[in-house]
Amino acid sequence: MVSLRCKMVVHEELNNLGIKHAVVDLGMVEILDDITRQQREILKENLLKSGLELLDDKKSILIEKIKNVITEMIHYAEEMPKENFSDYISEKLGYDYTYLANTFSEVKGITIQHFIIVNKIEKVKELLLYDELNLTEISYKLNYSSVAHLSNQFKKITGLSPSFYKQLKIKRKNNLEDL
Repeated sequence: MVSLRCKMVVHEELNNLGIKHAVVDLGMVEILDDITRQQREILKENLLKSGLELLDDKKSILIEKIKNVITEMIHYAEEMPKENFSDYISEKLGYDYTYLANTFSEVKGITIQHFIIVNKIEKVKELLLYDELNLTEISYKLNYSSVAHLSNQFKKITGLSPSFYKQLKIKRKNNLEDL
């Protein structure tokens, strides 16, 4: 669960099934009472219809927790942590970073670092579309060492330079206005 909509869907499904719960948070639900096998299966089916998944095994749950910490850190926090991402993730989840990194790579087929870069580039794209910050400000906000470093990563992931990406947005907007 990485959005408010996801949380609302889960909360609604739990209420519809009469499942008492205390917390519905990113990737986690705290259930107050035991639930029946039938309630669990219905919940699983209903969540799948909404594009959500009920995770059972410990590795999948840990991977979701890692993804949620990264998503929250990049997309929802006011500012990026000043400490290394590895230290931040390790501290948040209470596991050694090497264990987290190995498990993540084994299950997802990419490194945590690559997942972070992809998410940072998605955030850059979002900020470029909002047009409230220039590239220097975006670079600073996302803790890049320089605008050049951000631009290089952006091009490596998207195949486009940030300025070309921004021009595409302007062209799309102009095309829509011509309709």
